[in-house]
This record gives sequence, structure tokens and C-alpha cells, in this order.
Amino acid sequence: MMIDNTLALSSFNSAKLASVTQAKNEKLDDERLKEQTDAFEAFMVKEVLNTALKDDESASLFPKSAGSDIYKSMQTDAYSRALSGGFGFSQMLYEFLKQRG
Repeated sequence: MMIDNTLALSSFNSAKLASVTQAKNEKLDDERLKEQTDAFEAFMVKEVLNTALKDDESASLFPKSAGSDIYKSMQTDAYSRALSGGFGFSQMLYEFLKQRG
């Protein structure tokens, strides 16, 4: 008498594949959520920096040029990306959203 185990193995493999796929999707979702919370913190830091580093045009020794605005914006972007994630707001928001979601 021969016992056919193919159906049992097939359902086991399907369940195992589903759990592995779900774990990969959850990890990918966590990575995406962390990227977004870091980006949000970078945005907030950039807004603070824009306010803090605002030039007083009347006190400037040199005339304002179009290139200086672009350079200043790029510099503020670089600062905000470098500083994001270091204040703890991103991690706090990540944990809050992960718990809720």
C-alpha cells in the first residue's frame, strides 16, 4: 500500500512560501516606512534651517545673485539629509506608525 504525500507536501510548501513571502513583504514595508519617516524628519529639519539661516539682505556686503539662491538651497538640502535621523523624531514617528499600521 502506497501513501501519497504529494498533497500534504504541496500544502506545506505553499504555507511555508506564504510565510516567507509575508516576512519579506513586512521587512520591505518596514524599510519603506523608515525611509519615509527619515524623509519627513529631513523636511522638518530643512524648514528649521531655512528659517535659522535666512539672510538679512539689507546687511549683506555683496549683491544677491541667482546662483547664490540655488547654492544655498542645495546646501540646506545636504545639511537636512545629513542631520535627519539624529534627532529621534524619525524613530519615534516610525514606531508610532508601525504600531498603528
